Amino acid sequence: MATLDDYNANLPRMQANHQPLTPLTLLDRAARVFPDHPAIIHGEQKISYSALYERSRRLASALASMGVQRGQTVSALLLNTPPMIEAHYGVPMTGAVLNALNTRLDAAGTAFILQHCEAKVLLVDAELLELARAACALIATPPALIVYHDPTISTQPCEYEELLAAGDPHYAWLTPQDEWDAISLNYTSGTTGDPKGVVYHHRGAMLLATGNVVHAGMAKHPVYLWTLPMFHCNGWCFPWSLSAVAGTHVCLRQVRAKAMFDAIADHGVTHMCGAPVVMSTLLDADPQDRRDMPARVAFFTAAAPPPENVLAAMGQAGFDVTHLYGLTEVYGPAVINEWNRDWDALETGEQARLKARQGVRYAALEELDVLDANDMPVPADGQTMGEVVMRGNVVMKGYFRNPKATADAFRGGWFRSGDLGVKHPDGYIQLKDRSKDIIISGGENISSIEVEEALYRHPAVATCAVVARPDSKWGETPCAFIELRPNAQVSADEIIAHCRAELAHFKAPRHVIFTQLPKTSTGKVQKFELRKQAEQL
Repeated sequence: MATLDDYNANLPRMQANHQPLTPLTLLDRAARVFPDHPAIIHGEQKISYSALYERSRRLASALASMGVQRGQTVSALLLNTPPMIEAHYGVPMTGAVLNALNTRLDAAGTAFILQHCEAKVLLVDAELLELARAACALIATPPALIVYHDPTISTQPCEYEELLAAGDPHYAWLTPQDEWDAISLNYTSGTTGDPKGVVYHHRGAMLLATGNVVHAGMAKHPVYLWTLPMFHCNGWCFPWSLSAVAGTHVCLRQVRAKAMFDAIADHGVTHMCGAPVVMSTLLDADPQDRRDMPARVAFFTAAAPPPENVLAAMGQAGFDVTHLYGLTEVYGPAVINEWNRDWDALETGEQARLKARQGVRYAALEELDVLDANDMPVPADGQTMGEVVMRGNVVMKGYFRNPKATADAFRGGWFRSGDLGVKHPDGYIQLKDRSKDIIISGGENISSIEVEEALYRHPAVATCAVVARPDSKWGETPCAFIELRPNAQVSADEIIAHCRAELAHFKAPRHVIFTQLPKTSTGKVQKFELRKQAEQL
């Protein structure tokens, strides 16, 4: 007798019952169901969902007219302004891939990415035009530049708006041929040498976008304040999430206390994400910059877990903080510290300890574990360390043009985070160290190796090591320990200035200590000892 499985095997997959998942359909739906609801607020500029859909289709049409084809790359060097949101829809509507560039990189770093991904077009904010031109000057075949002049600060004619005006508002945009098709390309900050291009697919973007809605507790029509840079993992996929619930994007060019409090008070912000520096900016605001908040705001943060006093202060200020964990390779947040109501009765110190843990997997992530050196799960004792690993549909396709790094990352059928952690009896994971000594400062990943290489280019430096130093504002900042060459003399300020000339400024050490470095018998620097010293500075 035939079983149900036998019967199912003969059921055809066809257009009527199977479509590639893509977050682009979320905007299509929002524009049809809530055409007049505000999609974007930027200063005095308000864009409805029908207008956002139209503008995104115009952008897609215009890019296609410029020769952009399926599978090619369009880069965006933009701040958190409407064109960046429109690019998240308009670029993939052509079948092309969006590459959102870190606005804090220098010209050399930007040029490397533009050349590596072979960007055909670069959308650039006028404020960043000098950087874009300097980067393009380093490339043999630079992309075409389209400049955006922000109407909140400029009255100049806007080339970006002229581009949209030439586009077709009814453009028949392309759905992905397969949900495995690339939707975006995000570059890591470069842990050892050049950054790696992380490829996202439409399926993962859709699942993480809707996963955000679930885990952020977004009911219909949330109001989301953009303090997290959209170049970070495509803004953790929130540019797509908001369309699922017809929410409102409130844009900010710069993260400033007064602007944030004004936005919260004037627009009724319900949700926001940000690094520890955003919390510090809010808490340290001058009294005259503060505003009464109409309701509590859900605040999601990653990077280093907030200290107990920061969590308490944020709560008193009207923000409910949730700690997330993820990486560029998993579309941003894939692990969340889900709060158990039973913990509400615990004392503040114990609550802070629980909130410092990274947590459990997103619903969109299939598996999360901590493995030992033999690839076996560590005991859930909160003490045995291993590597945090993940697998599921919100894991990247791989690293662009880097098969070796891709194979290394997926060794053993897992995505290897490179982060070391423990698993508690309740299944929650907690990071204990980071492989390759990554420093997370203001939400930015900084490679200690990259900073050390810059230090070694100073003629006075004999040996050096860079570790993370806890910082109440930035979460962590680089701290450099240096042994000088015989008879060499140099000040800490000179070392910092040298690094700022060699690196993007946020990567330069904030503290420089001249000392004899602790080493093992084989001459390897004992960084764990330096971390202890850095914590005491």
